Amino acid sequence: MYFDPLYWLVIGAGMLLSLWAQFRVKSTFSRYSQEITRSGLTGADVARRILEINRIDGVTIEGVQGSLTDHYDPRIRKLRLSEDVYARRSIAAAGVAAHEVGHAIQHAQSYGPLRFRSAWVPVANLGGGVSMFVIIAALGMGGMATALGRTLATVGILMFATTTAFTLITLPVEFDASRRALASLQSGGVIPADEVAGARRVLSAAALTYVAAFVTSLLTLLYWLVRLGLIGGGRRRD
Repeated sequence: MYFDPLYWLVIGAGMLLSLWAQFRVKSTFSRYSQEITRSGLTGADVARRILEINRIDGVTIEGVQGSLTDHYDPRIRKLRLSEDVYARRSIAAAGVAAHEVGHAIQHAQSYGPLRFRSAWVPVANLGGGVSMFVIIAALGMGGMATALGRTLATVGILMFATTTAFTLITLPVEFDASRRALASLQSGGVIPADEVAGARRVLSAAALTYVAAFVTSLLTLLYWLVRLGLIGGGRRRD
């Protein structure tokens, strides 16, 4: 397996896609971090304003260390904004803060995909953490050439598929949060209309990371399906 050209092709393609997505996010965020909003609102101010516009109470906003570590925790209804967002008055900060509030809006409105993703987290964590051990064991047991190998291969693939499913359901959740964010920024007059376009570019770049994660997971899943012989006949090598 370690010298399998197809394996390294899949891994390489996934790494290149992820690196490209990260570059787009960082470069776009950096560009619009230099552009100060004329409203003078910080990321935290933008978050509070959008929560007020949507009449959502009980959500706590706090700063968190790191870069682009922003997230909303639905378990405790806490919105955490990174150092580059919480107290900054940039277009990038406004866009990212609005996006995280988009998740708070989803939570308040019981948005189905968000609820499903939250419930799926422990399943994906378990599947992702154990699947590779099961797949390697399947290869060691002869893969599809033996009954035990077939069983282990099937179990391993199903476990790995839980992580692919997680990256898939993440796409509509993140896209919808950005849609809600941009709508609130524009309809609520939180920042000037011409600055919303910059926030849209920041969020569009961020969306690429989720697309890259899904494509990488899907390619890896397909590789193991072929490698184990579950599709396409496979290669039954030791």
